[in-house]
Amino acid sequence: MMKLLIFGATGTIGRQLVEQALEQGYTVTAFARNPANLNIQHANLKFVQGDVMDITSVEQAVQGQDAVVCVLGSGQKLTGTIRSQGTQQIIQAMEKAGIQRFICQSTLGAGDSWENLNFFWKYIMFGFLLRQVFADHQRQEGYVKQSHLDWTIIRPGAFVDGERTGNYRHGFPGNDKTSQLKISRADVADFIMKQLTDDSYLHRTPGLSY
Repeated sequence: MMKLLIFGATGTIGRQLVEQALEQGYTVTAFARNPANLNIQHANLKFVQGDVMDITSVEQAVQGQDAVVCVLGSGQKLTGTIRSQGTQQIIQAMEKAGIQRFICQSTLGAGDSWENLNFFWKYIMFGFLLRQVFADHQRQEGYVKQSHLDWTIIRPGAFVDGERTGNYRHGFPGNDKTSQLKISRADVADFIMKQLTDDSYLHRTPGLSY
């Protein structure tokens, strides 16, 4: 039974991941500042209450895991560097413990996927309103790419509510203009879970959208 550690487990994507991983028979460790917010009880689920900025609690959490998923959010603040700095701590702890498989959720538009975005996302959202969030994702991706881990960076479009359909586009070219720039949280989790048993996107940065 594969052991999976999820950072950002109480977020909207994290919750979906925990549910789908348990459903698929994984042993799940949910790492969060307030794990009680998850409100899920399961024999194969354990909680670690901790702060991703505290390297000791991160190092303890990664011990004995088979894979680690990072879906950290920026919390209520749209400024700050919790994503990139937290990811840096996770990478450091994984390298020290010798754990290789790391899946990190970033955003469509980061790196060489900028041309996938439309005017609204380029200039109003990431160019203005979410400028700091976007910059933090760029830093986060830099840390992951510099690591010695078996990483995959997933770049979803905007999160929407909706069912897990399993029917979405992924790995489209960086200049593709035809995607809807949105995807349900359940489908983001679905795609992340599939990467745990598939190396097609090892050291790659697939975009993800309808």
